[in-house]
Amino acid sequence: MMSTRADDPRAGFTLLETLAAMVLMGLLVSALAAMTSQWLPNWDRGLHRIQRSESLSVALDRISADIAASEFIRPDGQAKSVVFDGSDTSITLARIAAGPHRGRGLDLIRIAEAGDGDGVSLTRTRATFAPSGASSENFSDPIVLLQAPYRVSFAYAGADRMWQSSWRNAERLPAAVRVTVRNEVDRSALPITRIAIIHVSAPADSVCNPLGNTCETHALLTDATARASTPSEQ
Repeated sequence: MMSTRADDPRAGFTLLETLAAMVLMGLLVSALAAMTSQWLPNWDRGLHRIQRSESLSVALDRISADIAASEFIRPDGQAKSVVFDGSDTSITLARIAAGPHRGRGLDLIRIAEAGDGDGVSLTRTRATFAPSGASSENFSDPIVLLQAPYRVSFAYAGADRMWQSSWRNAERLPAAVRVTVRNEVDRSALPITRIAIIHVSAPADSVCNPLGNTCETHALLTDATARASTPSEQ
């Protein structure tokens, strides 16, 4: 057989050399796949954990902003109660309309759990507020704040700093609202708590105590700040 020189254009790998290279390439790919299969699940779980934390933070910020912006509004001139209805799973309040092209009116905001095909989700809806009981309660523009497995509960405190599970038909707004988020699947996880302070909870002439020369909202804010420093609160 005639041998070929190295500079011969017909020179190349033999079949045995090609098979050996393919075997080595297969071993290298298998080793990389084994390494990837070990760290990829941990990386994926870490990414989902970060995304959940961000979604929780955004939802709590949105809820707290709506609660803090609650306005001391009565439905009409005859009613003594204010426009605020709070239970352990939902809140309906009046606030200045926010958003582009919303004008300077008031909105009714409802934050409540709603069931759908994917389970229970916390949804924010709005309706236009009008005095004299003429408010449109056709809530629209739904925004999903949180989805299963997360569940939200609310608690309300007045000037006495005592938390209660509802705030209805009251003559003034609560001074603070506590928002608690729980994971219904991982019950070992600690609940996340956020305390939202309402800027105005009563008419201007009754917010401050003339005898003590202190404001109820300021006192409750101090107490809420102390509570928020506990490990289970955020």
